[in-house]
Amino acid sequence: GAVAMNAEKLLMVLREPHTSEKTTVMAEKFKQFTFKVLNTATKQEIKLAVEQLFNVKVKRVSVLNVKGKRKRFKQTSGKRNDWKKAFVSLQPDYDIDFTVTE
Repeated sequence: GAVAMNAEKLLMVLREPHTSEKTTVMAEKFKQFTFKVLNTATKQEIKLAVEQLFNVKVKRVSVLNVKGKRKRFKQTSGKRNDWKKAFVSLQPDYDIDFTVTE
């Protein structure tokens, strides 16, 4: 069944667009966008969030768990949080322009 999610929940699912040179190329070539998402987010939620927030149609979502890096900080060794990365492919004729949302 369709899941109704409110805008706040949607915004929580997508923590931030993950941009790097590689993801920019992916976006231009394949219309595939990368987001940092909540660790608990499901593909369905990510799809809904992207569709509603950016008003696009999502073709598919693939998800990758990213392990937090270990960092040494003075005497203590810390660990960054694990996070989840979502690759979102859009249907043809859709695009997300992050530059507009600034």
